[in-house]
Amino acid sequence: MKALFISYNQALTERVNRLLDEQGIRGYTLFPLTYGRGSETGEPHMASHTWPAMNSTILAITEDEKIAPAMEAIRAIDKTTQLQGIRAFVWDITDKM
Repeated sequence: MKALFISYNQALTERVNRLLDEQGIRGYTLFPLTYGRGSETGEPHMASHTWPAMNSTILAITEDEKIAPAMEAIRAIDKTTQLQGIRAFVWDITDKM
């Protein structure tokens, strides 16, 4: 099992939801409003007057074989929407109940 962490501009919500459906990643936890800024590029997303963009974050635990296609799809979204911002990370899950 792997943990897939996706943080994205809320403008990309429909695309991220479609990606999860297409990749068969059903279960996840949604953090509807998260703040942050990219480590290399991009403006802060702080839901403020100065930095009005807003992020959401999803944490999904899924089978190992679903990760590579999901990451490929996330990279494709990022390639066409670089100004909005999307990032994803993967961790090993060593135990679950």
